[in-house]
Amino acid sequence: MIKTPAQQRAPDWLVWAALLVVYVVWGSTYLGIRLVVETMPPLLAASIRFVIAGLIIYGVLLARRGPRALQLSPAELRGSAFVGAALLLGGNGLVMLGERDVPSGLAALIIAVVPLWVVVLRLLFGERIRVGTLIGVLLGFVGVAVLVVPRGVTGSVSSAGMLMLVAAGASWAIGSYYSQRVALPRDPIVATATQLVLGGLALGVAGLVAGELGLVQVESFSERSIVAFVYLVTFGSILAYTAYTWLLQNATVSKVATYAYVNPVVAIILGWWVLAEEINPSMIVGGAMIVLAVGLVVRTEARPAAPVGALEVKPAGSAR
Repeated sequence: MIKTPAQQRAPDWLVWAALLVVYVVWGSTYLGIRLVVETMPPLLAASIRFVIAGLIIYGVLLARRGPRALQLSPAELRGSAFVGAALLLGGNGLVMLGERDVPSGLAALIIAVVPLWVVVLRLLFGERIRVGTLIGVLLGFVGVAVLVVPRGVTGSVSSAGMLMLVAAGASWAIGSYYSQRVALPRDPIVATATQLVLGGLALGVAGLVAGELGLVQVESFSERSIVAFVYLVTFGSILAYTAYTWLLQNATVSKVATYAYVNPVVAIILGWWVLAEEINPSMIVGGAMIVLAVGLVVRTEARPAAPVGALEVKPAGSAR
């Protein structure tokens, strides 16, 4: 789907209100995921979360526009299935699995390099990349190494969990990159709902294959896991996605992209405050390198002379 610049100028206060929603809500979803996976099977929980959210959005669209709003071509369905699987099955699913063993703040920092993975994909497909962007990518991946390697060597944090998070960022980047190169519904809300439902169904299949059905013990779900799950459905998947798609139509991409380096800060603060997660010097150094790298890439790519196909940062968490 080709994203076009904003056709109309929205009031600044409304743009910043929508940005605040994306900043806070998507930053908080890492904490929500950490709480959900404490007592719920990760892939099936994510599946139900996204399918419910997608169906709710479909319901609103049907009520407001009628059945014609949901008429999709086979190509749009295939494109939505691919992007939804990359973003939600590969992206969010691996975050759900990884956060069983990795603190939420550290997970958010590792996922923050999604824009850098997008640049790597552009480079692999022969696009010309600016020097500033390449410097940012190098700095960001050094930051990831600072976060991951010492913990993997000492065993203080699960190496497998951290590798899942690295792979989740790469998968989210693939979905983001191809979302502009495959057929998707023209209406971004329809596209979002379709990706939520199809990606959620893919997560459900993966959960069943992984044997998670036998892990569903409703009586063992904790109250805070249930509250976090409801929060992820309503705020993480519906409210924040709606705010994000509205921002893409009413604000510059460079301004919207600032969520990519605000979310990790929110996630770290919440993880420390709610779960008493450790914030140590290597997290500060590695995290600062990643945030600076993403900022450098976003600012470089936002210049007027940026080449066709310049970076458009997509949501990471939602890998959330």
